[in-house]
Amino acid sequence: MQTRLLGRSGLAVSALGLGCMGMSFMYGPPADRAAMIALLRRAVERGVTFFDTAEVYGPFTNEDLLGEALAPLRDRVVIATKFGFRLDPTGRERWSGLDSRPEHIRAVAEASLKRLRSEVIDLFYQHRVDPAVPIEEVAGTVGELIREGKVRHFGLSEAAPATIRRAHAVQAVTAVQSEYSLWWRQPEAELLPTLEELGIGFVPYSPLGRGFLTGAIDAATPFGEGDFRAQLPRFTAEARTANLALVERLGAIGRRLGASPAQIALAWLLAQKPWIVPIPGTRKPERLEENIAAAALTLSAADQAEIAAALAAIPVEGDRYPAQLEALTGR
Repeated sequence: MQTRLLGRSGLAVSALGLGCMGMSFMYGPPADRAAMIALLRRAVERGVTFFDTAEVYGPFTNEDLLGEALAPLRDRVVIATKFGFRLDPTGRERWSGLDSRPEHIRAVAEASLKRLRSEVIDLFYQHRVDPAVPIEEVAGTVGELIREGKVRHFGLSEAAPATIRRAHAVQAVTAVQSEYSLWWRQPEAELLPTLEELGIGFVPYSPLGRGFLTGAIDAATPFGEGDFRAQLPRFTAEARTANLALVERLGAIGRRLGASPAQIALAWLLAQKPWIVPIPGTRKPERLEENIAAAALTLSAADQAEIAAALAAIPVEGDRYPAQLEALTGR
């Protein structure tokens, strides 16, 4: 697995990371813990060094899972986690609003360090921008944690370019995490140029369209209890029927290159910028291997032109989030 630098920060990570949310949260009941520990350790063996979690995933249980799985390998991995939601400390409720007050950031950092069984958080993201707390105050607090040795790098998630600039002026932002994939390309308009100018790395989450771009989901695929996708406009049966046309085009390109639709989608992201590090998630060893293989797939200029033509010809149907969740982004 090749490594990439997240912007000009000097933080080197594997070209593909592993998004760990789905192991504990959002896609139905949590997966078997022993199986996920084995999967996480297998990922390290296969060259993955970048792992993404958050206190809200579970809540709390995903950080604890990573802590147990990666503690014996801690010197070989980079762990990113997040703050910014107000959570029930019992873990029974997911969240009840945003909270990026300095005292809350500090409390989250201490709790996350314990769950991660670590002395330092490699990359600490603000999960969503809190309009009640100036971003300069947030950046300053994380900067203090960096100087204290509890955090190494500062990140933002789903933040607007203007907010990123304000934060970066106080404490250097190493990475921004936002959704980006073949079926959500909004970051190309303003976000990517801002990050390139400032020397900030980009970490796309849901690079496989929450599984849709793998080709494993069609209009008849049922979503079980607790599966977040059942709430998303882009995953209605009607939207899935329309959006399958894009997956079929990816499949045709993949067959010519000896690759799966998922591998085409990941290789396309990697080809956009050398400081982009996607974090596909999975619970399945075979999918882990498939995703890792995408890092070795090179798309020619002709391949990329064919993908661009498909994107231009096939509009994606459905919003990515319900209105109340979309309102938390782009601030």
